[in-house]
Amino acid sequence: MPPAASVRARLGRLDWEGIAASLLDRGHAVTPPVVQALRLHAYPPLARIANDWMRLLRRPDRFPPRLAGYLARCHRAGQTPPTPLLLRYETGGFNCLHQDLYGSMAFPLQITVLLSRPGDDFTGGDFLLVEQRPRAQSRGEAIALQRGAMVIFPNRDRPRRGARGWSRAAVRHGVATVNSGVRLTLGVIFHDAR
Repeated sequence: MPPAASVRARLGRLDWEGIAASLLDRGHAVTPPVVQALRLHAYPPLARIANDWMRLLRRPDRFPPRLAGYLARCHRAGQTPPTPLLLRYETGGFNCLHQDLYGSMAFPLQITVLLSRPGDDFTGGDFLLVEQRPRAQSRGEAIALQRGAMVIFPNRDRPRRGARGWSRAAVRHGVATVNSGVRLTLGVIFHDAR
């Protein structure tokens, strides 16, 4: 189903009569948690990708097919606070290159969704990825997102095919300096924190 049709279908399943009544009665209406739904539904296909990566890198880690199973592992390891983040960068703000590892359990992929309009709400502030290639120079990439777009990226490392087969390439991410305005993003991390 194309993304627009999927959004349309999700909106069609909302209780619009209840929403209208709440708006009239209380002045607002609350719908099901969108961030949790994104985390819940994006996890299964990403878990399949993560498991493929673990096989390529000859690592024993395997991820359960559903988010609930993975979060149960996090909780047994003492990682219980959820990790989705709302990040705000103002003029001059940036985020140093880093990895979002909040304990011994760390899912290898995560998502960032841009909530602001580039050029209107802010300038600068590209999403940055830097990959350290084995026995080579680092490779950086600046990714200019549009409002509502999401970027899926490795939070620690990824498999990379080289002359000697598959190896691990360490990856860090960050945000370039915001030249003007305010840049808002949603970070969706699949492991809970310690």
